[in-house]
Order: sequence, then structure tokens, then C-alpha cells
Amino acid sequence: MIFIGLGANLKHPTYGPPAETLKAAIRALNSIFSIKTQSSLYQSAPVPMSDQPWFFNAVISISTSFTLEETLKSLHKIEKEFGRVREKKWEARILDLDLLVFHKQVTRNREQLKGPVVPHPFLAERMFVLEPIQEIAPNWRHPVLNLNAAEMLSILPKGQRVEKLPPG
Repeated sequence: MIFIGLGANLKHPTYGPPAETLKAAIRALNSIFSIKTQSSLYQSAPVPMSDQPWFFNAVISISTSFTLEETLKSLHKIEKEFGRVREKKWEARILDLDLLVFHKQVTRNREQLKGPVVPHPFLAERMFVLEPIQEIAPNWRHPVLNLNAAEMLSILPKGQRVEKLPPG
């Protein structure tokens, strides 16, 4: 399995509200990768908590012949095409594409100092990622923790707020 997490909480100059930006990003991703499954859209409070707008989130699973590095490079290219500017960690953003899992690969670069990091270092701590994964792949297990999304959700500290949006 390859999972990509999508997030946005700022209006895009072309696509408009964050939910529409995510839909456009999914179309862009589908032009490069083969999307196997797509979660519903979710809305979540920023993590860590701040006064920035709530995020819209989704998770897709893809298949590709790309390597881990090529996949990550493609995600960064799409972010840049959508106007993503990286200035500081956990800032509000037009589009965020996170490579959450790349098959069962586990990289040793846990500090994110150079190269890709999979599984994503915060995957097991983020309700806005775990809820969509549970929706699209309930039997998937984390390659390091060997827990499924429901099991990881059950041990999360209280306080994260995530709402599944109705279809449309």
C-alpha cells in the first residue's frame, strides 16, 4: 500500500476553498499515479492547536512504478504547482501532500534531516490521517507498530477534533 495524505486550510487563487483545492489536487495526482481508493473529506482542527483555520483532509491509496524518491519528488512538484511555499513547520497552507506509507518500507532517517521518511513520523498520532485510513483500508497495519488504524485511534490522547464531511 502507498498512502498519500492531503491537507489544505487556505483558499487557492484558482480552485477556491480548501475542499475544492483538495479535489483539484486529487485530479492532479490521478494524472501521475493510479488512485486505487479515496477517503471522504474530513475537516480537522490544526495540530498542534493554533488560531489558523481548520484543515480539510483526505487520504488516497495509489499504485505506481515510481521509486520512493520519485514519488516524493512528484508530490513536492504538485505542491509547488499549486503555490505551496514552505516557510515554517505547521503553518497554514494552500496544499500539503504527505507520503504516509510506501509499501512496507521503513527508512532509518527518522529525524527527517535528509531524504524521505516512511512511514510518516506522525502518522500514528494524527486523527485526521487515521480516520481516513480506517475508512479506506481497515485491515492495513502500520509497518513498525503492527497496529491497524482503529487500534491506533483507540490509544490517541483526547483532544483532537475531526469531522467527516458529507459527500458532495
